[in-house]
Amino acid sequence: MKIKPTKASKTALGFSADGVPLNLITQFTRYAGVGAIGTATQYVTLILLVQFLKFDPVTASAHGFIVGGFVNYFLNYRITFKSDIPHKQAILKFFAIAFIGLAINSMMMAVAIEFFKLHYLLSQVIATGVILIWTFLGNRLWTFRNL
Repeated sequence: MKIKPTKASKTALGFSADGVPLNLITQFTRYAGVGAIGTATQYVTLILLVQFLKFDPVTASAHGFIVGGFVNYFLNYRITFKSDIPHKQAILKFFAIAFIGLAINSMMMAVAIEFFKLHYLLSQVIATGVILIWTFLGNRLWTFRNL
């Protein structure tokens, strides 16, 4: 006979009532909060480049992504993952994940703007949601995996 764990026993073992590891929930919440600061940096860069310097939105988005990426790296290193991995190792992995994210972001922006004719800010919001999931998983499972 197999005994099914109760909600209380799951919580005691470090899982939420629905079986998700609490550390994952805490990390994702921190990652999203830190990411909001990096994303704000990205969006400010995007808007400034498009509105004032007349950059193409896809190019401006890529520039903003890189600027926001540096903000995200340092905040996630210290706050989300509380890492002690040497920066020389961690930053290379972080930006490998980020540059794959940049390719996904640029592709999504181009398709949303050119094919679906969406406003560049709406296109960026959609791309940001996808990139949030990609970068969190990539950084949790590879960049900062020694947790």
